[in-house]
Amino acid sequence: MKTELTIGGMHCASCSTLLTKALKKVPGVQEANVNYATERATVEHNSSATVADLSAAIEKRGYEVINMEDEPTPQNTPSQSEEPRKKVDPYELRAQREKAEVDRLTKLFHLSLIFSVPALIIGMFFMTDGLFYVGWDMPGAMGLLFVLATPVQFIVGWQFYKGAWAALKNGTSNMDTLIAMGTTVAYFYSIYIVFYAMEKTGQYFEAATTIITLILMGKLLELKAKGKTSDAIKKLVGLSPKTATVLRGGKELKIPIDDVKVGDLVIVKPGEKVPVDGVIVEGHSSLDESMITGESIPVGKKKGDDVIGATINKHGSFTFKATKVGANTTLSRIVKLVEEAQGTKAPIQRFADVVSSYFVPTIIGIAILTLLFWSTLGNMGVGFGIITAVSVLVIACPCALGLATPTAIMVGTGLGAKNGILIKGGEALEMAHKLKAIVFDKTGTITNGEPVVTDIIPVGKISQKALLTLAASIEQGSEHPLADAIVAKGKQEKLALGKATSFQAVPGHGIQAKLKGITYYFGNDKLMAKHKIAVKSIEKQMHTLEREGKTVMLLANGRELLGLIAVADTIKEHSAQAVKQLQKMGIDVYMITGDNERTAQAIAKQAGISKVFASVLPDQKAAYVKKLQKDDAKVAMVGDGINDSPALAQADIGIAMGSGTDVAMETGNVVLMKDDLRDVPKAIRLSRLTMGKIKQNLFWAFIYNTLGVPIAAGLLYPTFGILLSPIIAGAAMALSSVSVVTNSLLLKTKKLEV
Repeated sequence: MKTELTIGGMHCASCSTLLTKALKKVPGVQEANVNYATERATVEHNSSATVADLSAAIEKRGYEVINMEDEPTPQNTPSQSEEPRKKVDPYELRAQREKAEVDRLTKLFHLSLIFSVPALIIGMFFMTDGLFYVGWDMPGAMGLLFVLATPVQFIVGWQFYKGAWAALKNGTSNMDTLIAMGTTVAYFYSIYIVFYAMEKTGQYFEAATTIITLILMGKLLELKAKGKTSDAIKKLVGLSPKTATVLRGGKELKIPIDDVKVGDLVIVKPGEKVPVDGVIVEGHSSLDESMITGESIPVGKKKGDDVIGATINKHGSFTFKATKVGANTTLSRIVKLVEEAQGTKAPIQRFADVVSSYFVPTIIGIAILTLLFWSTLGNMGVGFGIITAVSVLVIACPCALGLATPTAIMVGTGLGAKNGILIKGGEALEMAHKLKAIVFDKTGTITNGEPVVTDIIPVGKISQKALLTLAASIEQGSEHPLADAIVAKGKQEKLALGKATSFQAVPGHGIQAKLKGITYYFGNDKLMAKHKIAVKSIEKQMHTLEREGKTVMLLANGRELLGLIAVADTIKEHSAQAVKQLQKMGIDVYMITGDNERTAQAIAKQAGISKVFASVLPDQKAAYVKKLQKDDAKVAMVGDGINDSPALAQADIGIAMGSGTDVAMETGNVVLMKDDLRDVPKAIRLSRLTMGKIKQNLFWAFIYNTLGVPIAAGLLYPTFGILLSPIIAGAAMALSSVSVVTNSLLLKTKKLEV
């Protein structure tokens, strides 16, 4: 089973690493992942590990488990006069929690500014060792700096002490450890200088207060930016209407959407949103499904058609029967898929996690060595040693490292959802950009999956209209898929169809029936030969059509051939364009089908595919995919999510088509919400864009720390006189996290068209 928990109190990547290890130690837990960016834990476990056990493991480490479920129902039954208990919206709860945290940090930041700005001005301008000393020492300046610094250090900075203590109790360290150590050393060293040292110079009160203020500002900006990365989820959730109009007891009732039940008849008027999923039983209209599929053109709907919750009714009114409500609706399941994807890790993040777990102890060691070196061998004094050690501790905080991957995944999966492309997890998102080959199923993927009439060729004096009328009239009694295509074509042309009698199916040949007393034969050349009907005049056209992969049916009366009708499963409008785009991206394209070689080659030629596997049984498709995976080549399989399931599972990436069908939702790593193959290259481009952002983020996070730490330690000071001030180090550290999140957010501006 899988359990998701929302965690409060995480400060950096080290927190998520610590909690992941703690959860994995709980008996019964198979896998655990704590995501710092989403503040959520996803745990796979058996029944021996309860939610209480998981929560206890988290709380034992000093963090908070925030209940996102509905409020429990009281044991006592409320009286009739009491109002019904209001259901708690978990997403609204989360938004309230995020807002409360932003408000808390904002108040602390303002408080910190009130004290740190005067301290910075005094220390920089009105003290002898100030960077911009104006030539006048303020009387009592050091005592005033002590007064200004103390509230910032112990009221505003209390959260850092709390986090550092929680980490220490668990035998680890985190970002709070670095900040608390750095500012505390600077603060208490300054107290020594002010109150005990003979020489009253070299205090760092303003450095400690400014560092805390700048880091708090960075956390505040980071929190606001992180909120934007989950915009996709918020927008999806906001799409759902709050109420629905249902028919109960012959009356129209407006009820909360949560009270709609399966089987309810729901009325939707022009301009309203469809509240839940269902099937139209009366009326017709056109619906804007762009929020689900990404397709901007309204879709016509009539009796018997499915409707999806949260789509917008454009014109007519209709009544539909609710088939899926609550968590089972298409929108709810999309939200769940996107949430799960945003909570997972890409393989590339494991490297960052390993680095983060060793990073903080290493930095503490470097800071101690820096202090000892400059205080002793460097002959610069304890003050210089302290200031360089503080700079090392402050600049090295690994927040940017922890945010590099999850923020990009959150924005990437959100952008995909907005375009009707659901990617189930960071691993799928990372894998897609490595693809070397893509295998397409033919029927229902490259083609429309339904046979249609492609050619009507009369012989002699009969017209196309008359030929189709006869064929459609005769086929009305048949249940064969090809018959459905001919009857549908007749109805599409609004022909007046007659009623056939003496209908008889001839297995392997076709059918015969009477119409207005005349016997007609409709089938293949074997049927014509059986009744001695000459077909030589049309043989050339018949063979040409068959080479194109079409099924040819001949119509004759008792004496002569009247003509032929060809039926085929045609390729989708944009299939050839999608194939061309993939080939342009350097990806080999294959088609696999159970059809015969001739039909397969005909369809493949239309789609622009030269590599074809024909006459393949459904259970053999996975073996063909496996062959392409030799030498560790990454292969994707694109299918309809039903008979292609084994191949989808075998492939490195399974891409399921199906306009949001149930099976497509459960199958494969990527779900394309609309039947448009152009979304396949879009999904790969999305993967490439997201991975590009992750690599940029990791590069800047590593480079920042790699270059920043040596400079902060004073490596360039003996030769170039360059020393990184703790204040500059604090500002740089705070802004590095913001820059990583901002870089990820730039993904939102990208177009996925290839």
